[in-house]
Amino acid sequence: MRQDRGVTSETDGDDVQEQAFMDGLLTGLVLGGGVLDRAAHRREDSGWLDEQWRSGASLVIRLHTDASLVDATGSGSNGARTLDLLRGAPASMDRPELFLGLHGEVAVFAQVVARADAVAGEQYATLRTLGTSLTDLERDVIAQATGLVNWHSRHEYCARCGGSTRSTQAGYARVCGTCEAVHYPRTDPAVIVLVTDDQDRALLGRQATWPRGRFSTLAGFVEPGESAETTVRREVFEESGVRVGAVRYAGSQPWPFPGSLMIGFFADAATTQIQVDGVELGEARWFSREELGALVEAGEVAVAPGISISRRLIEHWYGGPLADRPFLPQGA
Repeated sequence: MRQDRGVTSETDGDDVQEQAFMDGLLTGLVLGGGVLDRAAHRREDSGWLDEQWRSGASLVIRLHTDASLVDATGSGSNGARTLDLLRGAPASMDRPELFLGLHGEVAVFAQVVARADAVAGEQYATLRTLGTSLTDLERDVIAQATGLVNWHSRHEYCARCGGSTRSTQAGYARVCGTCEAVHYPRTDPAVIVLVTDDQDRALLGRQATWPRGRFSTLAGFVEPGESAETTVRREVFEESGVRVGAVRYAGSQPWPFPGSLMIGFFADAATTQIQVDGVELGEARWFSREELGALVEAGEVAVAPGISISRRLIEHWYGGPLADRPFLPQGA
């Protein structure tokens, strides 16, 4: 595997790092940077939370499902849209139930807005579409808030007895009103892997539901009793028919769609013959650097978005950033 090292372009901590590699690991991944102090010890301190809210200095992210309110004026760098982080507590607004943490001395909350309650003219966008235009703080806030909101929406009822649950601990737990079981947010571990062969070609796959020309690294969920490395070997073989030898950890990234932790790997192929399963993957191919670069440049192939660890795995192998060109889907 080529061991090119990139250069970071971080200035004030809010810019997205370009290629940054150390000892074979991906660094500077867009999500999960830990900008917020989650201040877990404050989650059950209602008096302190109320005090922070009444101070008028708190920040609030407003969102429904996985879409967040954005500043439509294009106030970000290069006119990019940014999150509309509301500062201060309007008199008409109760303290949101979701406390995300502290940014310095400033408390950060998340308010869930029903689609029917959205004000005319407000614009909402997802983390996928906003991507790298956001600051480090905005990315951490939206990833954390999106994951929490998705978890709450799927856990209105108790998994033990079926009773209704209510939010507690500032949004970090739900309690059953019938059996009093306490449920906490869960994250599903999934592996994501860039496989290369002895010719240093990369194995990329197209999900069966994707348009032709859209490719990504292979991925799959960890099953009970499996290590992440075992999952890599199983998933790659099940989806593509390729056997994997050595597996090397590359880094991890939260992916709140709806609630996963993507554990990234590089892996060496032991075989190269492809036989896709036709269920998860509709197509898989080996790409050389020259072939992939030319196809992306021509708009005939699209890879994962810039915020994803998949893109970083691919670009690490490629040796630098891939061009972002308009993608021309080739049909289903």
